[in-house]
Amino acid sequence: MAAPRYSIIIPVYNRPQEVDELLASLVLQTVKDFEVIVVEDGSTLRCDSVVDLYRDKFSIHYFFKPNSGPGPSRNFGYAQARGEYFIVFDSDCIIPPGYLASVERSLQENGWDAWGGPDRAHENFTPVQRAMGYTMASVLTTGGIRGGKQQATRFQPRSFNMGISRNVFTQTGGFKLDRFAEDIEFSIRMRTMGFKVGLIPEAFVYHKRRTTFRQFYHQVSNFGKGRIQIGRVHPGAVKPAHWFPALFLLGSGALLVLPFISLALFGIAVGFFVVYLLAIFIDSLRQGKDLTVAFLSVPAALLQLWGYGIGFLKEKFRNHTPR
Repeated sequence: MAAPRYSIIIPVYNRPQEVDELLASLVLQTVKDFEVIVVEDGSTLRCDSVVDLYRDKFSIHYFFKPNSGPGPSRNFGYAQARGEYFIVFDSDCIIPPGYLASVERSLQENGWDAWGGPDRAHENFTPVQRAMGYTMASVLTTGGIRGGKQQATRFQPRSFNMGISRNVFTQTGGFKLDRFAEDIEFSIRMRTMGFKVGLIPEAFVYHKRRTTFRQFYHQVSNFGKGRIQIGRVHPGAVKPAHWFPALFLLGSGALLVLPFISLALFGIAVGFFVVYLLAIFIDSLRQGKDLTVAFLSVPAALLQLWGYGIGFLKEKFRNHTPR
């Protein structure tokens, strides 16, 4: 059997329903030259019965392994892949029918060694999911794809939507970190080794992220921890902009004591927060045309910044012993 053009790797942990939705979306791809590799990372709620439903739809392979985290699970999938290019999706993604066609066009035009694409909120997602999707992509916060095409030369692919060539995997060995910004570390290492890494704006996915604000808080807190861990591996990777959530967190805390120091400063600080959160509300409403999502975008943005800032500061000042 001839090797496929693309190998799609899906690591999963206790999410069979999400895998079902993802696989159903892959059936609709206009480009059919691909295989799918599902890597079950020690789940107690397995998805092998879901995978069986798609064995007559496309080439699909299922592997169960002990729990090790997303980084090693993707590397396990890479090692099984037969394709020329490897693509990893998070299990909570839905893939538009033209995804692979967009990738193929961009590979022909640009010759990427590795690439990534943005994420969007599907119209069928809940208002909370759409609000979280907005904050993770908004330039008013710290999330998502910053700047679009004009920043493609310094774009860092994220693992919810990342592709690499077989040669990149052979040369790099794949992911080095188990979790917490393991994709950013991998992206930095690929560029450092001289690979051509790019953004394909048209190769977007619908990304559910988390279903509750509580889950979202824990997710972004881990992102903050991960940024510090990346800085330990790649000195200089923590830029001034990455301190913004921590400073926002400290500024939020200062509101509790400013009235006892200076009412004038308290008024200025409150005015800044009101204007900032109003800008988020207006921008979300402008983009999504949904009043409920716009309202929910405000607490989502606060949780994103506070959660990231707390994780960032906790990891920064944690007693760290180098491995």
